This record gives sequence, C-alpha cells and structure tokens, in this order.
Amino acid sequence: MANNWLDISALDEVPEDDVLGVDTGGKDVALYKVEGQVYATDNLCTHGHARLCDGFLDGFEIECPLHQGKFDIRNGSPTCQPVTEAVRTYPVRIENGRVFVDLG
Repeated sequence: MANNWLDISALDEVPEDDVLGVDTGGKDVALYKVEGQVYATDNLCTHGHARLCDGFLDGFEIECPLHQGKFDIRNGSPTCQPVTEAVRTYPVRIENGRVFVDLG
C-alpha cells in the first residue's frame, strides 16, 4: 500500500446511514456509510467550524449542527446555505474489513 493510504477504522465501526468522527492523529476525518458505500470528508464545517460528525446525515447530505448548512458527502460541494465553500473529500478503499483513506 502506498504511504498516503491510512488505515483509520474497521468497516463494521462505520454505521449505515450515519457518520463517525475519526481522529487520525493529525487530521479529523468524518466517515459516512450510505447504501453500503463508505465516504470520507474533513470533519470540520467550512462555514461554522463545527464537527460534521455531530451533524445529521440524510441520504448523501451531511447537515452541520451549528448553522444547518449542508454538504454532499460524495464530492464535498455545498448544497444549502449558509455553506458556500466545499468540504474536502478523500478517496476511500476497503481492504480486509478495514477502511483506508488517502489523505495525501
């Protein structure tokens, strides 16, 4: 595995249709599982600096718990005001029941 892929969670620790915050020891990442697929974003809202893992996941949208702005977890794009700046997303792969995220 390339050095930029980081093992950050067991697959079964990521709840279906919910979000899990993971501190990787240098970056706070939010993991989501929707329709069996895992997605990863920065865990910090680009608008209010709240942790997205404390928000509400509805389909592919995560709602910030502070000002109710929303992001598409698949590409990070803002989908609802007051959010205007995308949240960073990361490639994910599953291997041997573990979630690997490319933070590079």
